Amino acid sequence: MLFLDQVIPFIGYLASIFLAISLLVNNDLKFRWINSFGNICFLAYGIFIAAYPIILTNSVLLLINIYYLFKIYNTKENFDLVEFPAADQLINKFLAFHQEDIKLYFPQFYNPDPTDEIRFAVLRDMVIANIFIAKLCSDGSAEVKLNYTVARYRDYQVGRFIFEKEKKYLCSKGVSEIIYRQIVNKNHEKFLGVMGFTKEFNDGKTAFRKCL
Repeated sequence: MLFLDQVIPFIGYLASIFLAISLLVNNDLKFRWINSFGNICFLAYGIFIAAYPIILTNSVLLLINIYYLFKIYNTKENFDLVEFPAADQLINKFLAFHQEDIKLYFPQFYNPDPTDEIRFAVLRDMVIANIFIAKLCSDGSAEVKLNYTVARYRDYQVGRFIFEKEKKYLCSKGVSEIIYRQIVNKNHEKFLGVMGFTKEFNDGKTAFRKCL
């Protein structure tokens, strides 16, 4: 009983941490999941201390989160791939607006290069969710210069759309392999792992490859 009395406060602290973290994420799906974990912890805490207002409030909030999670997982979004020229004003404005966030993932990227053979935007329900730019090499490999997804859409769906659903598009461009020469962000490295990229070391340098 003494042990339980010592553990109960930590459950309350854990619940508070989950709720605080949920307010920091930009992705609605992550927010709902993390917030739900906080609600569950608060429910356990409320049951242990017999705090019925806490139980009631978090029961209602958990049901709301479950409702929105169900809605998210059952909503069919529309994805489109649209090519663009290097001098496209709308794309350049988009890149300028997200410049600081782009630097966290692709610090060496500046502006679209006219010599890059592959340039497209991914629209998610007619909203620009991703910009993809790559240089096609003579051996069929495409070296990615930019694959930037807006924070709210980083739920792997854009990546699956590009590398799975639009695989035929990439192959039609002569691409047989996708290569990342430099990864500076751990979250991006995790993304590549989920997308099926293989991490390789060559001459002290790291590369990520995926055959189509």
